[in-house]
Amino acid sequence: MERQNWQAQRVAALIQTEALIIGAGPVGLFQAFQLGLQDIRCHVVDALPQVGGQCVELYANKPIYDIPGLPYCTGQQLIDQLQQQVKPFAPQFHLEELVSELKATDDGQWHVQTNQGTVFKAATVFIAAGVGAFVKRGLSLAGFDELLGKSIFNGAPNSSSFQGKHLIVLGDSDAALEACALWRQGANAAASVTLVHRRDQFQAEPQAIEDMRQACASKRMRFVAGQPTGLVQADGQLSGLEILNAQGETEVLSADAMLLCLGVSPKLGPISDWGLAMERKQLPVNTETYATEAKGIFAVGDINTYPGKKKLILCGFHEATLAAFGASALLRPDQKTLLQYTTTSTHLHKLLGVS
Repeated sequence: MERQNWQAQRVAALIQTEALIIGAGPVGLFQAFQLGLQDIRCHVVDALPQVGGQCVELYANKPIYDIPGLPYCTGQQLIDQLQQQVKPFAPQFHLEELVSELKATDDGQWHVQTNQGTVFKAATVFIAAGVGAFVKRGLSLAGFDELLGKSIFNGAPNSSSFQGKHLIVLGDSDAALEACALWRQGANAAASVTLVHRRDQFQAEPQAIEDMRQACASKRMRFVAGQPTGLVQADGQLSGLEILNAQGETEVLSADAMLLCLGVSPKLGPISDWGLAMERKQLPVNTETYATEAKGIFAVGDINTYPGKKKLILCGFHEATLAAFGASALLRPDQKTLLQYTTTSTHLHKLLGVS
């Protein structure tokens, strides 16, 4: 009986979908929109805890000048606009999940599984994974994996996560300095905040750097230049960080919590194990539909390659558009895929929910 129940749960956990998008960056979001215009609903998987890909992780507050119709926007503003645009089609997002397995099924669809155990059966798959899955940078130190999520975090689980704790923030970005400002004041403030970076130089806005330096001068926090070399534990919990300081000496900083603001790194990851043809870690595509050699799998954005390929967001938008038309023809071979315009098509207006 227990075995039967377990099997029933596994079957119930299977998500059947016409389209699955791997990657929730700008091209992945626009792919969901273009699929919506073809009346194809989708699920979206991304390894990061929020949508936006490298636009948010690397360019959140930096200017972008080459998006058609937008003379200027930041990476975060572009993602916000894309999320608003795709809202009528309600794509279902599965964040902090890395696709670990992709294989063909006997009926011509695709079995896709994530590292969190989510299982999809998708008629079409759109790989919009940029140059790979963006994953949070960690520390190559003994005990890191065991402490991650217990004493070491990539983001605060809640608004009181570090209240009363001795907190170390690692990083040199705006995110690192913003975290220091957040946790050194207010009702949920940490007992102490220490910023650690390998040198006394920062990749952050000048005002944020000045605010941090003033906070250090008034002893509301401190900055220590050094390279992490070890984690100190007590009873399975973090109790300190060992660093090689600027004087070349080993120093132990006391702490019972650590927040990592080290950015992300792209990793091709399991894509290379999916059995798809690759050229220099990219997927060759047919530029008529941006389909790969595997029927039902499309590749858009920086992950694909073809003669004349340019790694630009606006090129990815073009690719996503033609890929959606390709998917529609594949999913509905008995229906003629018509070119319709959002300015005049009552059908598209209905899909978009506009009068």
